[in-house]
Amino acid sequence: MEQLEVMNKVQLEEKLQKGNYVLFFTAGWCPDCRFIKPAMPEIEETFSDFEFITVDRDENIDLCQELDVFGIPSFIVYKDGQEVDRFVNKDRKTKKEVTEFLESVK
Repeated sequence: MEQLEVMNKVQLEEKLQKGNYVLFFTAGWCPDCRFIKPAMPEIEETFSDFEFITVDRDENIDLCQELDVFGIPSFIVYKDGQEVDRFVNKDRKTKKEVTEFLESVK
């Protein structure tokens, strides 16, 4: 999974202009992020039509504010540069919940 470098919303939308992406917002200190992280390789494999990108919340705090991501772990789906859906809140997320969310935006 690619690690997103520090950028703003305009730069992000430019980067994601062509293709399908899932942004995974996380932080090293976050216990709920550590809970879902082991399931991510299997989720990535299941949804191979998407490119998954990890966004470190602490490194990209300004981007998170621009995108209204105030809870982690969170997921935002982009298709051809446009946000199409999000699973953003401060709750722990299970593999089943993330899979169901991604199925709904496929």
